[in-house]
Amino acid sequence: MRTPVRTTAAAVAMGLTLTACGFSGGDEGSSGDDAGGGTTIDLLVPQYSDQTKALWQEIIAGFEEQNSGISVNLEVQSWDNINDVVRTKVQAGEAPDILNIDAFSGFAKDDLLYPAEEVVSPETLDDFQQSFIDNATLDGTVYGLPLIASARALFYNKDVLAQAGVSEPPSTWDQLLSTATKISELDADVYGYGMPLGSEEAQAETSIFTFGAGGAWTDGDSITVDTPENLEALKFMKSMIDAGVTQPDPGATDRTPMLDVFIQGKIAMAVGLPPTIGQIEERNPDLNYGIAPVPTKDGEPVTLGVADHLMAFRNDDDKKDAIRAFLDHFYSQDVYLSFVDAEGFLPTTKSGADGTENADRFSEFLEVLPNARFYPSTNEAWAATQGALQTLVGQIQSKDAAAVLKQIQDKADAA
Repeated sequence: MRTPVRTTAAAVAMGLTLTACGFSGGDEGSSGDDAGGGTTIDLLVPQYSDQTKALWQEIIAGFEEQNSGISVNLEVQSWDNINDVVRTKVQAGEAPDILNIDAFSGFAKDDLLYPAEEVVSPETLDDFQQSFIDNATLDGTVYGLPLIASARALFYNKDVLAQAGVSEPPSTWDQLLSTATKISELDADVYGYGMPLGSEEAQAETSIFTFGAGGAWTDGDSITVDTPENLEALKFMKSMIDAGVTQPDPGATDRTPMLDVFIQGKIAMAVGLPPTIGQIEERNPDLNYGIAPVPTKDGEPVTLGVADHLMAFRNDDDKKDAIRAFLDHFYSQDVYLSFVDAEGFLPTTKSGADGTENADRFSEFLEVLPNARFYPSTNEAWAATQGALQTLVGQIQSKDAAAVLKQIQDKADAA
């Protein structure tokens, strides 16, 4: 029996405003062919890399070989397009059966999604790491299936730090400022710390510092931007800018080009992601770098964790068994790792963490993952708050930090 797909402005806003995970996007979208006959599942995914489409096609081919009565219709869209594509499909009552994106809460609140326990086996559900399950839960029910994870860590140029007389990467804010100051005083045309507060991902860079001060973006159901801990973080960020130890104009600097400058050896320290390792290998394999936990106010480890999810829409209950079969197939250890390892992200399952071939490569990220804090993406006002952070927080380079924080809080309160 077909269940009509319903949508509201809240579902569209909460489901689509956030750009998934800060992961880099791809180029052109592509639709797979409908195999016809039996049960057909529509699968819509973003392009993480040039190999994303081929990886999904291989997974689908293996699944269809084992499940002759089920075919999977694949559609791949770039990150630039996927939010608009999903919005259009949901509003037209043509939501995909399975969607890969980050935010799910708006869809779940409007009863558009199956609870996870209805579309995966208990064994699959139990295999997810608890921190990611907690982040995929709304009002006590798991709706999102954690797909891939990312955490942040400090990348640092060993040669530049050594030139500045620094033997160990900083672990506290005071050490970060001191190290960045020593580097900026070198006659080496290298900036001490890369601080990207442009619109691409200002909320991530800011969260790293606010979490590092013991701050948070929520208190219960309330968005709490303007707090003493968050203000302390913004004041410290501004002090680094005012001291001239960051790259010029951090308020207009996006993460991707900033990391390119780090990779070329012109920024000594910057917060990066697991795929940054591959980018260094590709663009500057001779870079002598290290990875360490991000510095915090007092040195206690914390990191920003981000996860994208798979979710299943309540389009047609007759497809539920086929959806469950596909998702259980995908999350089996070998199949799942064929995707996650190739794309260069962290696994969200226990079996994936045990079996990943990237265990050594991503060891520093896997170590900090238990200390990960997440965006409050299930809060209805977070989308507006994130947008305000992306557009306003960079103003701390020329305005009072308290005034900027209040302006962001006002945007959140108005959401």
